[in-house]
Amino acid sequence: MLLKEDYTDLTPEAILGAVESLGYETSGRLLALNSYENRVYRCELEQGGAIITKFYRPGRWSDAALFEEHQFSLELAGQEIPVVAPMVKDEKTLFEYDGYRFSVFPLRGGRWPDLESRDDLNWMGRFIARIHNVGRVSVFEHRHRIEIKRMGNDSSDFLQAKGFIPGYLEVAYQTLVDDLLLQIQAAFERCGEYQAIRLHGDCHRSNVLWTDDGPHFVDLDDCCNGPAIQDLWMLLSGDRQEMTEQLCDILEGYEEFATLELNELHLIEALRSLRMMHYAAWLAKRWDDSAFPLAFPWFNTTQYWEQHVLELREQLSRLHEPVLVV
Repeated sequence: MLLKEDYTDLTPEAILGAVESLGYETSGRLLALNSYENRVYRCELEQGGAIITKFYRPGRWSDAALFEEHQFSLELAGQEIPVVAPMVKDEKTLFEYDGYRFSVFPLRGGRWPDLESRDDLNWMGRFIARIHNVGRVSVFEHRHRIEIKRMGNDSSDFLQAKGFIPGYLEVAYQTLVDDLLLQIQAAFERCGEYQAIRLHGDCHRSNVLWTDDGPHFVDLDDCCNGPAIQDLWMLLSGDRQEMTEQLCDILEGYEEFATLELNELHLIEALRSLRMMHYAAWLAKRWDDSAFPLAFPWFNTTQYWEQHVLELREQLSRLHEPVLVV
């Protein structure tokens, strides 16, 4: 089947038809969920209850890369690690309908975690360590790796080549990016060699749901190969002292199941910088998708780019600071 190039033809009728093609009887009620890279819907079933269906962004991932994501989720679930894995139908997890690739997932409730208590951070540390233990068994062959060129150089090159950076900021932005990339490279050199493992890759609190039974992850769409610290640093916030305390609490739980190589602490601010650069380019690359200007009206404004340059300048300063000590 020829795959569609965008979401133009993903109508409610197509969504319901895709779900029903797997043998489900729907009530016809759909609720679009908060997702922009993909299209995700809560689909009510005629017999009661609901399932989640995810339609993957055309052209983003190969079938092989999506298969690796699904297999990783199923491996984690098989180890009784609470992640929401895709449902298996006829020994498949990836399906096609009317030119779109999609998967279905069980509906899981929960709330975003506060992560303000030591107990919560310990719990997250234990959870992530168990994920990493599975991740260390092998590496992805068809998915991204955390790397400076793709996330840093390529992102800044795209923004400048496509004219997103305002003219009066071009020189300041280029000079700043050049300095920032040098310091990011230096941070990786200070870290030295590390084991690249399979990661969640986008481990922030919005991708975690919390219930009385604890946390579970709901989205492994950005799983990749990289250093273990990638799945920990996004849980840190505040000033240096606050982040140190949070990291100690996370590692207290983490080290019940796994060991973090402390040389990876040198990468925290480098990885934060790369994410900021990559995020700006991600928004720019999706700007032709009508959902993005509606969801991110503040992007690509003069104020946004001035703030982006200011934040990158702050990151350059952070990269000169001593590594966090735990």
